Amino acid sequence: MKTTRARKNLGESGERVAALFLEQRGYKIIARNFRTRTGEMDLIAQDADGLAFIEVRARRAGASMTPEESIATPRKRTRLFAVAQEFLSAQPEFADAAWRIDLVAIELDRAGRVVRMEVVKNAVEG
Repeated sequence: MKTTRARKNLGESGERVAALFLEQRGYKIIARNFRTRTGEMDLIAQDADGLAFIEVRARRAGASMTPEESIATPRKRTRLFAVAQEFLSAQPEFADAAWRIDLVAIELDRAGRVVRMEVVKNAVEG
């Protein structure tokens, strides 16, 4: 139970830090934690290139899997695309917008300090 709570806290903290990081880089956050029956998208934002559906992955440095590796499964990619499609269907004002799925990869040291944070545009491609 303690591990689940710690993981949830890490995820929520990562999403807050990622949103600030993106806003500092010119993104406009449109939605946070967009949920459907299919799944959830951590952040949805606009930048100069269009609409970005953003998965945030925070990991401890040296973890067995990097943030990039954690979204590389076919199941995860399919779910992210499905959630993006559901958002676009529900929001007709974005129907013709260019869009992509990005990743904000965050790695933390043992003390919880960010040692790496980057935006990986088009992290998930069809």
